[in-house]
Amino acid sequence: MKFNHIFSFALLLAVGCASGPKESIVAKYLDQRQPLEERVEDALQRMTLREKIDIIHAQSKFSSAGVERLGIPELWCTDGPHGIRPEVLWDEWDQAKWTSDSCTAFPALTCLAATWNPQMSATYGKAIGEEARYREKDVLLGPGVNIYRTPMNGRNFEYMGEDPMLASKMVVPYIKGVQSNGVAACVKHFALNNQEIERHGVNVVVDDRALYEIYLPAFKAAVQEGGAWAIMPAYNRYKGQHCCHNQYLLNDILKGEWGFDGATISDWGGVHDTKEAALHGLDMEFGSWTNGLNWGAKNAYDMYHLALPYMKMIESGELTTKELDDKVRRVLRLNFRTAMNTSKPFGSMNTEEHLEAARTIAGEGVVLLKNEGNVLPINVEKCKTILVVGENAIKMMTVGGGSSSLKVRKEYTPLEGIANYVGDKAKVEFQRGYVGDTTGEYNGVKSGQDLSENRSAEQLIADAVAAARKADAVIFFGGLNKKEGQDCEGVDRSEYALPYGQNKVIEALAEANKNLVVVNISGNAVAMPWVDRVPSIMQGWYLGSEAGNALARVIFGEVNPSGHLPFTFPVELADNSAHSVGEWPGGRDVRYTEGIFVGYRWADKEQIKALFPFGHGLSYTSFAIDEPTISKHSMKAGGKITIKCEVRNTGKREGAEVVQLYIGDKVSSLPRPVKELKGFQKLHLAAGQSGTAEFTITEDDLKFFDDKQHAWIAEKGDFTAYIATSAEDILYTLDFSLK
Repeated sequence: MKFNHIFSFALLLAVGCASGPKESIVAKYLDQRQPLEERVEDALQRMTLREKIDIIHAQSKFSSAGVERLGIPELWCTDGPHGIRPEVLWDEWDQAKWTSDSCTAFPALTCLAATWNPQMSATYGKAIGEEARYREKDVLLGPGVNIYRTPMNGRNFEYMGEDPMLASKMVVPYIKGVQSNGVAACVKHFALNNQEIERHGVNVVVDDRALYEIYLPAFKAAVQEGGAWAIMPAYNRYKGQHCCHNQYLLNDILKGEWGFDGATISDWGGVHDTKEAALHGLDMEFGSWTNGLNWGAKNAYDMYHLALPYMKMIESGELTTKELDDKVRRVLRLNFRTAMNTSKPFGSMNTEEHLEAARTIAGEGVVLLKNEGNVLPINVEKCKTILVVGENAIKMMTVGGGSSSLKVRKEYTPLEGIANYVGDKAKVEFQRGYVGDTTGEYNGVKSGQDLSENRSAEQLIADAVAAARKADAVIFFGGLNKKEGQDCEGVDRSEYALPYGQNKVIEALAEANKNLVVVNISGNAVAMPWVDRVPSIMQGWYLGSEAGNALARVIFGEVNPSGHLPFTFPVELADNSAHSVGEWPGGRDVRYTEGIFVGYRWADKEQIKALFPFGHGLSYTSFAIDEPTISKHSMKAGGKITIKCEVRNTGKREGAEVVQLYIGDKVSSLPRPVKELKGFQKLHLAAGQSGTAEFTITEDDLKFFDDKQHAWIAEKGDFTAYIATSAEDILYTLDFSLK
């Protein structure tokens, strides 16, 4: 039994009946009325050198030691950020084969970002935090906020898109929701983890301006606004140092400039040197393979860099205890906030509330990309036969993809969701269409699906076309999956095009039936050479346990789609700046030559029209946004300007519109984007209802980072505010100036 599991009862009892020295100490540490820092310092002064060393490195695959002599419990981590990872053995990655560790799988974070709704983020964080708490986890290894630099990054589905402002606004409520359960959010991967190829050794070369304007803001918001209790440094290098022990990132920026008081927790296997880890900002070490330790070795934790090798350096006088004591303070602070937090709730697992949260977030994150002829929503009353085509209609997507792979109680596939929704109102048929990945296993978790297929690719298409000609509506579910080379940790995508010959299937279906819907299941943009021949296209993401049910609600109109893209869909890779002027995947060094011009910033600069632009999303209803008003046309330093516009639902059904505010600097001493997202509001309106979108512009919204001065600068001059519904769909412009 885990010490942490029995800790709460034993030590809560000690509070009420303290009778000895240890019990008195424990009672003091558990007393939430005592100032946190006083408890931390008291514990620190009582600890021996060995006890200090023991709590800053792993004692198992996912836990670190406590100090039993002082009643300080172990800390237990779990992978996220979309659900609570199943239990593994103490020393191994193999499954522990529990029967009580199935979780609710929530939508991937690309979907959460696509809701453009911070309330959905709060709901998400609270629910996943409850599941982590129920499973006695102290640290949730998530969320991820690395910027979407290229659609080839296999791990993009775990992140929140290409824009630092959107990611910042969405990550903060998630963190607060998780931590309201006494579980630490460990925000990752800090920083510049934008590719999986050679992720353990590649060195990112990027200027300070791009670092501060594009790649750091979401992390800064997580620390200063979200109050994150833990940060996970990345695998890659920056300025030649691994991010897990990086002076500039961890000491200078995170703990120095931002005042982070939590603990930095290494990614598993991210630590490479004892002295650098000791001096350059790492607080806790997990998953290392030092001195011959490999993935399967047992009881080798004393060989970790921050274990006995570190202690020997201190004992020899090569290092002092100054850095060690700072690490211990941070780990104790984390422990008192989580494992020793007596006011945290009990948590819950797989409740109907969690499933409904997963369905709601999924439904609100689905993006309607195109809908010519109003093919969607499908009217079941007018359809006798609905044909579902595509492997992604039947393949479980919660298994695979890397460390975010999950063991769920139940995952509803799109075919199941559609069949359940339609019932006996219409006939639902299925055709495979193509064969992609027939496997369904990751780290010992098996989907249990038999996806074997004997038909040839030509026969699969012929069978699907024959059925499509007879159907009243055809829904194709394709895209990517979580196999290596698709959306998967450790390996980037092998191509921008849809894999497995899907383009041929889609083109044949478009020829056979005019009522075709293509649902792209992925965490990344994909090429769509058939875009002009398909009337209706939907971005379906990885939606978790309730995927099929959530998609059915949108497809048949119970839920009106209101998601907007959190990243740009380029027509081809050359339209993406990392592939045009930057380097990907690079060699030992990867140069971010594009600088600040990432995503729509690059498209604006080069006047490139996207396949689907950042911020794009359609609805089953229509909206009118009236001409905005501006409170004044000039602003002094320290002042503010207010912009308001009325939004009306002019259609016949409830829906939601995302009004977006971008700002551009007309003349600047340094190159700046044409415009940058500075605000957004999502308004849910009934048919005929009106609402007001209101934005406040301050001097901070006008600043850029001057790397020569190492400061954020707002220059006086003229600016333009853009009211839009996507990066390309500009409705109004308003000019103003900073005096």
